[in-house]
Amino acid sequence: MKNKRVNDQKQNKRVDDRKQSKSVNGRNRKRKGTFWITIGLLLIAAAFFLTVYNLYDNLRAEQSAGQVIDQLKDGLFPDGTADSDGETGIPSYVLCPEMEMPVETVNGMEIVGVLQIPALELELPVISQWSYPSLKKAPCRYSGSAYLNNLVICGHNYASHFGSLKKLSEGDQAVFTDMDGKVFTYRMVERETLLPDSPSSIEEMESGDWDLTLFTCTTGGKSRVTVRFELEGN
Repeated sequence: MKNKRVNDQKQNKRVDDRKQSKSVNGRNRKRKGTFWITIGLLLIAAAFFLTVYNLYDNLRAEQSAGQVIDQLKDGLFPDGTADSDGETGIPSYVLCPEMEMPVETVNGMEIVGVLQIPALELELPVISQWSYPSLKKAPCRYSGSAYLNNLVICGHNYASHFGSLKKLSEGDQAVFTDMDGKVFTYRMVERETLLPDSPSSIEEMESGDWDLTLFTCTTGGKSRVTVRFELEGN
């Protein structure tokens, strides 16, 4: 009889232990489930806020560039002609191509010209010197000069800036107007994809006999979309 009670107690203990184990395992699974659900929700929220921020950043950049263009149209390029030598009538930049391109200050930005790309319906101011903060406002002159036929312009991949460069086709036009109103018209001849981490990427960007180069980074900065142009009439 005593042995039976002992066996019953042992059996009951094993049952209780199994119940307790199942209860603990259930709570652990519930905790793990809650943890992964929380992680999933946080990732969704992060993606949502990143998307909203990118949309806001693009809108802000579009408005910043648009305000500059509006002010330029109100007061600059009165007759669409550049300064010229009084005796010869030849534009000053032709007589002295090494001269600095004129700059106008608009909304605190040093603007060196206006870039138009009809195929993309873009009209954008170009800031004289590039920097990362400036790229958030408008495309920037990276190097070179329109007068020396080696102008390089970089832009952020905002939809309202250079995000659609990859859509350009051979023969598409780009027009650069300097602050004296001199117009330079180009035709696209080539598109390249350059790797930003390549030691020779900067040399590749500025190499060749291209009259105008436009470039932007792809999403994530994995490569640079680079578009080459030749000056019409050359």
